[in-house]
Amino acid sequence: MSPRSASVNEELRRRSRERLLQATVELVGERGFEATTLGDIAQRAGAARGLVSYYFPGKRQLLQSAVHRLMHLTLQAALERAPRPSGPEAGRELMARAIDAILGLAHDRPLLMRTHMAGILAADGFIQCPEQRRLAQLLRETVVAYGSSDPDADYPLLRALLMGAVVAMLLPGAPMPRVRLRAELFQRYGLAWELGDAHADGAVQAP
Repeated sequence: MSPRSASVNEELRRRSRERLLQATVELVGERGFEATTLGDIAQRAGAARGLVSYYFPGKRQLLQSAVHRLMHLTLQAALERAPRPSGPEAGRELMARAIDAILGLAHDRPLLMRTHMAGILAADGFIQCPEQRRLAQLLRETVVAYGSSDPDADYPLLRALLMGAVVAMLLPGAPMPRVRLRAELFQRYGLAWELGDAHADGAVQAP
């Protein structure tokens, strides 16, 4: 049997990594961070335990990459959903979809997103990874489509506002309603309420 080509090996590594990231999202969402072991993740992914350590230095880094992947896929699906925005209002529609996508994740996966935000605020801080860079690129492209003349300044602000909204939604004991946070973000960016997912989910009906 001839040896596999470099491209085949690269694709196999990519798939293994994707399975580990997906398994992490599933298990932490089901059990919580502390109750999920790296062995559990490897077993769910159908991978050897050592493979987890090969790709990720620890469980916290693995979780951040996994959630960033989920956020990227969710945001990408929202931005590309038919009908694709066009015309002079396309940038506003894309911004509205981006806001709704991230708030929607906090609403639909509170345990996972709360754990993710807690990790970012912990000593390990914000971890740069391929998944985070892909998410950042999508958000930056959204800012550009919205009409920003300084995306290098406006992208970090959008990221901070979205992170703050997620924390506010998930704050134990004093959560803010998703609809209120959506209203504040839409006002900040001058977005009409009917843009984005306003009609797709009753949770975001006008306040």
